[in-house]
Amino acid sequence: MKEQRPIFSCEKLSVGYGQLQIVFDASLGAYPGGITTIIGPNGSGKSTLIKGMVRLAKLFGGDVYYQGKEISHSSASWLVRHGIGIVPQVSNVFTNLSVKENLQMGGYSQKGSLVKKRIDDMFALFPELDARRKAKASTLSGGERQMLAVARALMIQPKVLVLDEPTANLSPIAVAKMHSKLKEIAKSGIAILMVEQNAKKALQISDIGHIMVSGRIIHSGEAESILNDPEFGRAFLGLREEKHLDAKST
Repeated sequence: MKEQRPIFSCEKLSVGYGQLQIVFDASLGAYPGGITTIIGPNGSGKSTLIKGMVRLAKLFGGDVYYQGKEISHSSASWLVRHGIGIVPQVSNVFTNLSVKENLQMGGYSQKGSLVKKRIDDMFALFPELDARRKAKASTLSGGERQMLAVARALMIQPKVLVLDEPTANLSPIAVAKMHSKLKEIAKSGIAILMVEQNAKKALQISDIGHIMVSGRIIHSGEAESILNDPEFGRAFLGLREEKHLDAKST
């Protein structure tokens, strides 16, 4: 990444729901043209952290910054209007609408002529969706539905894309396709911040990785260094098991 200052970040952020605090003093950033990924065990607070950053969960403390300005008290709708695309894990498309209609909804705040251009851009980026532009979202495969969710978020021409487990429950082929698309999106200059369960595969396409355990970020660094660290590999990436399987097959 050429840019060294994050466009979207949090400092000592504590997040939860109601009276329950789940995330404690988390700090991280997303950089233009780069992919930042949060990994960790189920229930570690990964999704809660990014929901707090986009004001979909309660902040107990800390600050959120966008383009150098503190925005901790801004609403999720304000963030979207100002260039932060949000793709939640569930309920991220309108299932009763067609693919094209979903994209039109995503570009509701854009001028008519720009909406048409953006839809054309999305079909160029996701030819799988172009082939099904008239199909209802409810008829799409899991991978196609996630592509549509990402495309819909991209309709506003965001500077930042926040993704909550974009490959959850997808087949290995669909995961590979999605990760390839995310790399292409990042190359366009968009900052990507995502939570992923497919830890090893996600880190392989990421620039920066953060490991969360029990609501705290316990390690941050270059994704490649996390992949190559035996300690983290055994604990979080399943590398010991893979080596064992390789040994048995030889």
